[in-house]
Amino acid sequence: MEALEQSILDFINNVYDFMGWPGVVVLMAIESACIPLPSEIIMPLSGWMLVEKAGHGPWFTVVAGLYGALGCTVGSAVAYWVGRWGGRPVVEKYGKYVLLGRKDLDRADRWFTDHGKVTVFVSRLLPVVRTFISFPAGIARMNFATFSVYTFVGSLPWCWALAYGGYLLGEHWERIREVMRPFDIPIIVAVLILVAWYIYHRIKNREAEETS
Repeated sequence: MEALEQSILDFINNVYDFMGWPGVVVLMAIESACIPLPSEIIMPLSGWMLVEKAGHGPWFTVVAGLYGALGCTVGSAVAYWVGRWGGRPVVEKYGKYVLLGRKDLDRADRWFTDHGKVTVFVSRLLPVVRTFISFPAGIARMNFATFSVYTFVGSLPWCWALAYGGYLLGEHWERIREVMRPFDIPIIVAVLILVAWYIYHRIKNREAEETS
């Protein structure tokens, strides 16, 4: 795992050396397009490399946060439309093989209509989950303008906080990742438990329908 993160770190360093500030947008767009490139490395490194090391004051971390949130919105839009144009037809056609039916899609549509704003905003503040929320939002056909606004608004404090932390810690910015790394596994486990619960619930409902 450490070797993988070192490779990712080298890649991000090279992007910043080559592109500077636009690199923040590119990297955060990749992170938000369902590609697990850790924002916990991207943003703190920008706070050190592009702000503190470059001799800028702390207010430049706001610039880093804005660039990061813009990148999140761009990458999330890609994942959203992949889910809406590609993912939904696949679920409609083959979802029955993984216990997903029309009723489940309708339920997801209603959920994102009623609670999509809060769901997207909160998800942007959670490690791991924030990377993948856009795809189901697209499948559920959440209003795209609303989705984009809450993606940007939810991503901004996350990106700024990480960049500011990197600025404060300077060349020791990697401590942020060390602190946040232990939270990755519990979040993944929680998601897997929810998926297992959903599968169990669907199987029980199907058995009840067949015996009724």
